[in-house]
Parts: sequence; C-alpha cells; structure tokens
Amino acid sequence: MNPDPPETTPEISSEMAPEPEPSTPPPSAPSTSLSAPLLRPRREVFDHGLLPLPKFSLPDPLTLLSPLKPKLSEGCGPSHRIDAASLADFLQISKDTSSLILQTLAGVLHCEDKDLGGDGEGTADFRDVLLFLYVQGYKRLVPRANKDSPVVNEVWPHASAFDGYLSALSPIQLVRSNSRKFMPSQSDEESHQLSYLQKHMANMLSLLSDTLEGVEGDDALVITQDTFGHLGFLMQFSEGLSITQASPFFANSDPDMPAAPVPASQIHEWISQQITASLEYATEKEKGPSPLKETSVPNVSGGNADTDITMVDAPPTNSAASSNNSRGQLNNGSNPTYYRNQTFVEGFSKASVVKHPGDIKGHSIKVLNCHDSMIYILAPVSYATVYGCSDATIVLGAIGKAVKIEHCERVQIVAATKRICIANCRECIFYLGVNQKPLIVGDNHKLQVAPFNTYYAQLGQHLIQSGINPNENKWDQTFVLGMVDPHDALSHPAGVSDAQSESATCLDPDLFTNFLIPSWFCPEVSEPTIMNPFVLPEAYREAQKKKEVNLAETEQTIRSLQLDENKKRDLACALHAQFRDWLYSSGNIRQLYCLQAD
Repeated sequence: MNPDPPETTPEISSEMAPEPEPSTPPPSAPSTSLSAPLLRPRREVFDHGLLPLPKFSLPDPLTLLSPLKPKLSEGCGPSHRIDAASLADFLQISKDTSSLILQTLAGVLHCEDKDLGGDGEGTADFRDVLLFLYVQGYKRLVPRANKDSPVVNEVWPHASAFDGYLSALSPIQLVRSNSRKFMPSQSDEESHQLSYLQKHMANMLSLLSDTLEGVEGDDALVITQDTFGHLGFLMQFSEGLSITQASPFFANSDPDMPAAPVPASQIHEWISQQITASLEYATEKEKGPSPLKETSVPNVSGGNADTDITMVDAPPTNSAASSNNSRGQLNNGSNPTYYRNQTFVEGFSKASVVKHPGDIKGHSIKVLNCHDSMIYILAPVSYATVYGCSDATIVLGAIGKAVKIEHCERVQIVAATKRICIANCRECIFYLGVNQKPLIVGDNHKLQVAPFNTYYAQLGQHLIQSGINPNENKWDQTFVLGMVDPHDALSHPAGVSDAQSESATCLDPDLFTNFLIPSWFCPEVSEPTIMNPFVLPEAYREAQKKKEVNLAETEQTIRSLQLDENKKRDLACALHAQFRDWLYSSGNIRQLYCLQAD
C-alpha cells in the first residue's frame, strides 16, 4: 500500500481566500535559516484528540459544520461558551458522547481553560469545539507497502476488523517482520499534518470569521484578536513560540483598546506562507546528509527538547538496560521545524528501563516497539503513548493529560492518569488509576482491567503535580466506541463501520496482585508514598487480605516443622524451584535482571 500523497493544495474559494489588496501587502515569507522559528502542528491534537466518531469524520467537514456554526453562535451568546448538554442537542448525539468530546478537548487544549476544567465537565469555547470537530476528518499517514509482510491468515486465526496494513500484523509481528522501516517517521507525520492544515486552513478560518455588516468583497470576513488566539489549538512555532507571539497581527495592541479585526484572507495568506516555508525546510533537510546514522549514539547529556531523540541510549544512573539492544536516533536535530517536546523509549528487547523526572525531555513520552521488557516511567508527564509493544510490563507513574495504548499484545500496563484510550490491543491487562472512563476503540480482543496496584516513593508528589485525584478511580467504567477507526486511511471490510469494539472484562480478584517497584529505583524523599494511593474495591481488598493470611499461615507452618538439616535444604530447594518457575511464568524475572544489572 502506497502512502497517501501529502495534501498540499489548499481548498480555497474566491470568497474565502481573496487576493490581498495592493495597498496591504501580505507579510513576507519567513527565512528558512536555522535561527528562524518555523510553524509546526500541535501533535497532541492528532495523537490524543481524534475520536472514532463517523458522523464527524468527513472528507469535507465544512459541509456539516458550516450550518452548525450560526446555531452554536446563537445558542452560546456573547460568552461563546457551551456545555455538554447543549452540545448534545446541537449535534444530535448522546450526552455521553458530547461529554466525551469536551473531556477529550480539555485534554488537548493549548492553554488552560478554567471554565472547561481539566475533566471537561464545564463549558467550552465554541470556537475550540468547531476546530476540534473539524480535525476529526483528518486521515493519518499510511505506511509504505511491504511486499514481504505476511497476510492476515498467517498472523491471526480470524479476520481482523481492519483489512489493511497494520491489522495484517500482530504488534510483535509488525516489528519482527522487519516492517518498522516502513512506518512513517515523526517528521513524516508532522509534514502530513502541516499539509492537512494548509489544505483546510481557508475552511477553518471561514468557520472562525465574523462577517462585517455593510462590507463586501475581500474584507467582509474578519478575524478578531481573541479568535486568532484559538488557532494556537492547532499549531505553534518552534522554540515553543505560540502563534500569537510569532505573528505580525495584533502586535503591541493595548489590552484596554482591542485591536481592529484583520481580514481572514490576510491571515490565511500569512499562515500558508509559514506552512510552505516549514515544509520546504523539512524537504531540504531530508535531502541532505543525515546528522547521525541509526547505529550511532547521540550525546544527549546536554541536549534540549528541540531535538527528536530516542532516549534509550541515555539511561539514568539507576537504569538497567541491555546495551546490545539499544538504538540511538537523532532525527532533524538541527531543524527548528521539529521542536519535539517529547522523550522516546524505543526498541528495547529483554531489558529493563527506568525514567525519572530528570530524564524526561518535554511534556510527552512515547514507548515504542519494546518487547519482553520492564519499562518504568516514574515521572509526572502530560502525555504518554505506548505503541507496538508485546510481552512487556510498563509502569506509567502520573500522566496528567492523556495516555494512549495502541497495537499492543500481551502487555501489562500500570497507569495513573486522568484519561486513557486503548486501541487495537490483544490479551492485555490494564491496572488503572484513572479519573475518567477508559475509552476502548478499534479491534481489541481479551482485554482485562483492574484497579491500580503499585506505588513508589514519589508517586504521591507526582499525582499532585499532575492534578490526578486518587480518590476517584473509574477503572471499571469503560466507554466503548466503534471497531473501525475512521482516521486510519486504510481499507475496511464492508459492514463493520458501525460495529462496536469489544469491551474489557474485570480481572478476577483472586488473580489480582500488588506490583512491587524495586526500591533501588526510587530516590529518597522527605515524605515518601508508602502504599497504593488509590483505594481498592472491597472484592479486591478482601482477596488481598486472604492472600496475606494464607502467606502468614504458610510461614508459620514452615517454621513449626521439626526437620533435620538435610530436610530443611530439600525444602528450601523445592521452594526456590517453585519461586523460579513463577518468576518465569509471570514475567517478573525481568525485575531480577534489574538487580543483576545494578
């Protein structure tokens, strides 16, 4: 399957994007020198803000949203605010779905909205809602075709909901079939997202624009200063500059005297030039020599968030890692288009990795293609993505905005977060401390959920920093949506677009166990967390007490036995053998590797 060509031709009508008048020359295109910040998409929107809602996943969302705009505007009034109940009425959707939209929007907004709140239960600015609904029509970049990929019947015993590339492989097959090189890179995805914004920017501006009464022609549609700031939801500049900071519009305006609105055509021209410059610079860098070969190890000790660094080759002092499985990558390190703001843990096999706050670059972390490993993210982070992992245990300490688990197989996830989305996973167990209903989408099989089951010394502090409430845990209140993700530009079999994804079952309390994070991983703190901060449900708490009683009785029985030295040695050997078998069968042997490496 060949990737879709980048969408670079803007859909601009003569009314929406007129030529600027000669008396008002458009801003000049930015320099593509290394010192010039370039425009980039906000990846949070595309990574964590897309929902499988077929009603809004249209090639041309303007046909749906344009008639909706005046209704929303009139219903919201001067405040421009809308709640979940009103949104459900306007969109003709269920209250649960409208609440999900606002919760997801709150998790990916570019700035804090106190009226909406981090849980999305307040009111949202309808301009943010319009942009959020518009980007639901985005189609992800398709991997390049791999003629050596196994067919569906060679991988799965039954047909998948997807009939395309990704679903043809289980997560572990996806990597072991040498298909990783066919997956889009981070820079490929950003270029695709920029092209999408370039193509649809005129339509988006028309949704945000006000119409001046009595004015005709190019200047009829205008953007106010307040509305212009909402474009920061979709894009920002490298070096961490917001779009309002980098633009020539509304510069040095007096807060007490709002600046005059700017014609939408002029803003569209300026944004198009910025996107073009960013895409051209990215293309030039791809044609040039790579700054580092894939097998080299970057020096990240003095690095910053401007570089796209795979962090597996810069483990902290307490990290235990298999050096012969590490791969270091530095992509577009000198390219200001790709201001990354994220950390990568990628490509580990049969290893243990620990990340503390000092090891995290930016506010996002991605764990990609790790297998038969133990991954500990013991740090407060805003966003986390786990993709393509198998037979691994991954601990996500405190994720303040959103977690996404995708294309994983036989993975145990331990996560404390506000929101989690699970997509296209198989035979996975999720131990959750989550403030919102876990979202389950895509082609899933044999998923289990359970209460959060661990702690480490700094967990309490990290929960406070991330705004996660340990007294509210909705781990078992899963919200299930469609089996097919309309954002994946893959072919789908007919008749399954409306099918509901398979839900998750609750783990049997008798199978629930506490997960112990080795104490040598955690620095000493003044007020350490000494127990699981999330309250266990009664059934799980009783099961734990029963196990503790059985353990105490067994210990007492062993101590009371009257055995000679030979019998004691035989008993010790038998216990050690049973313990070793359990370590291997449960996968906890990886924690012993941590001790050996330490």
